[in-house]
Amino acid sequence: MPMPLSFSRDEYARRLALVRAKMQERGAEVVLVDEAEHLAYLTGFDRSATRYQACAIPLDGEPVMFLRSLDEPSFLERSWLRDHVTMADWEDPVEVIARELGRRGWGTRRLALELDSNYLTVRRWQAITSALPAAAFIDFGEVLRELRLRKSAEEIVYLRQAATIADRAMAAAVGAAGEGKNEREAAAAASRVFLELGADTGRAGVITSGTRASSLHGVLGSHRLERGDILHMELVPQVHGYSARIMRPTVIGVPSASQIDAARTLLDIQDRQIAAMKPGAAAADVDRLGRDGVLAANLRDRYDNATGYTLGYYAPWSPRTSDFTRLFIPTATWALEPGMVFHMYVSALGLAFSETVLVTDAGAERLTRTERALFVR
Repeated sequence: MPMPLSFSRDEYARRLALVRAKMQERGAEVVLVDEAEHLAYLTGFDRSATRYQACAIPLDGEPVMFLRSLDEPSFLERSWLRDHVTMADWEDPVEVIARELGRRGWGTRRLALELDSNYLTVRRWQAITSALPAAAFIDFGEVLRELRLRKSAEEIVYLRQAATIADRAMAAAVGAAGEGKNEREAAAAASRVFLELGADTGRAGVITSGTRASSLHGVLGSHRLERGDILHMELVPQVHGYSARIMRPTVIGVPSASQIDAARTLLDIQDRQIAAMKPGAAAADVDRLGRDGVLAANLRDRYDNATGYTLGYYAPWSPRTSDFTRLFIPTATWALEPGMVFHMYVSALGLAFSETVLVTDAGAERLTRTERALFVR
């Protein structure tokens, strides 16, 4: 039985119309989309960078997908598009694309490229521009990243599902922790819930403990939890690629008075920050509530990382494991809008708390609902 499309055809049509409006603004007649997240957004199909693959979108008519012959069954199953060109693994993708663009009369048009794409290397850009000498090239970088910021109702459904999975998995992971337990037992408990509740994969996220608990980007080890350890967990389930994220710390044994005080302070600070996340709020002001609050409480000597960033679709093989299209940092110049979704996080002294937050017309809504507390096992 074939898999249903991730989104309705109306949703894909809406997205395509948005892209075409931006093409008209920039004077582009054809845009070549190759970033994995953007391909999924527009076509329903993403792919690895093993071979160069892209979608050509004209101002009028159907888009055409260029893909490996090996991936054709997956493309036909997952995409609403039907116009496509397949490539054998021994063919040069740029030559195939250039030849087909020429055949369709697009090789002499104003062609837009995603110049900020992770997949458009300098060498590949040189090959494309050389293969299409009669085309005029236009920068389409950042366009699709910006269009994806405000989530549709259909996208928010998946984010809510992912947030529910994150909450359930966090409860299971905390329940699996304890003195003498391996940190991998917590990871296994979270992964099991992911798969049972319908997450795309069982990849739990970042789980570290002991002396490595303060490493927010550490890798899973085999440490056996000891009394006094902190177990740091950031769970990142995805549903149809849409990721919710949540962090909670767990103290093994009895937490110290300073840990209890620090956790309470961090949560109070972040509560104020989330409450300020209303449409029209300046991102720098929201960031300041978290950053300055932590520094004023003397919980950190310096605070060099962002206090939040964009959440949404993440391709399973993208190098962009976090979406920094919008960042909560002191130099931010943007304002919050309804439909934006963020991972808001605060950390100090090995304790980290985070939530998946949706900006609505009425203000901030936490999609993750796990108790905001320092857990003890």
